[in-house]
Amino acid sequence: MKSIDPVCGMEVDKDSALTLKHEGENYYFCSSHCLNVFSKKNQISAQGTQSRSLWHKNKIILVSAVLLCACLLAEILPLLVPFREALAMYIQKIWWAIILGFLMGGIVEYFIPRQYFSHVLSRPEKKIIFYSVGLGFFASLCSCGILALSIQIHKKGASTPAVVAFLLASPWANFPLTLMLVGFFGIVKSLYIVFSAIIIAITTGLIFQFLEKRNWIESNKNTVLTEEDFSIRDDFKKRFNNYRFSLHQLTIDIKGVFLGAVNLANMVLWWILIGAGLASLLAAYVPTEIFHRYLGHSLLGLLTTLVFATALEVCSEGTAPLAFEIYRQTGALGNSLTLLMAGVVTDYTEIGLLWHNVGRKTAIFLPLITVPQVIAFSLLANFIF
Repeated sequence: MKSIDPVCGMEVDKDSALTLKHEGENYYFCSSHCLNVFSKKNQISAQGTQSRSLWHKNKIILVSAVLLCACLLAEILPLLVPFREALAMYIQKIWWAIILGFLMGGIVEYFIPRQYFSHVLSRPEKKIIFYSVGLGFFASLCSCGILALSIQIHKKGASTPAVVAFLLASPWANFPLTLMLVGFFGIVKSLYIVFSAIIIAITTGLIFQFLEKRNWIESNKNTVLTEEDFSIRDDFKKRFNNYRFSLHQLTIDIKGVFLGAVNLANMVLWWILIGAGLASLLAAYVPTEIFHRYLGHSLLGLLTTLVFATALEVCSEGTAPLAFEIYRQTGALGNSLTLLMAGVVTDYTEIGLLWHNVGRKTAIFLPLITVPQVIAFSLLANFIF
């Protein structure tokens, strides 16, 4: 049985979630941080909550156990040795980026109020698209986690173009993924991928504003401008001035950042492990000539990668190892770019949520507008690199 965390919007398993009964209704939380936020907002005690954590249903534990067993079996099954060596290579490349990314995500989760996102994304102005993309970068959520947050922001009144720009920017160019890409591709190539994602998100948001003005897509009926006198700068200054540094407060902050990092890890770490496992399988057992023939440095290879990305239901962080394996085998950075980006904009889960929560026209226009841009930037990447 699944439920939605009322704080972060993440889908959680009722059997393993933290629970709290309030006004006769049960609420389910992905972490104690979200539970405490809910309790503080509603001025209720968090006592009486239950944690029915079932370790055998934890996806991180399950995926880790499968990978560990495969590595241990390599001691008696030589066939698994190439897989173990490839997996070790991937872990060595990205372990620091994973830890640093989760840490930064925890800092953002703990210290940046969610009302900043809602306030910035609700105004129908061109600069809001740039704000949306910027906030998407700092949202530190994977494509799976950002879906629920985007829908929640839409329900709170964010304009449709702002929601689309925010939805595109976070899984494509969020901070943890940026660090992971640096670990895989190096600074120059990873920055090309990130800036391509940001440009596409901005361009798509501006195009959606054009379509909205002509009533070619659905407008958000929930849009209500926030208070004119609210200022993020003033609110931040007030919070900063009211902050009192002490050992007790530092302990609370460290715990809050840690819980935020754990919350982010619960969303994306198992996807990263799946992606690393799949990439290791490709590296170990798929001949290099197959990559060059079907996913190589050509328009056909790029289009084949596009079809592969459309069919692949993997979180954005999970596709990063696969994207690097394609680049490592073929040298075609554009194909890696296509796998990373097209897998998000053509994902049936994302399109389905937009279809049912935002509008059918919005869902249809999303791939029509973004996929040609992805192909263009991918072709340019193959030409440059």
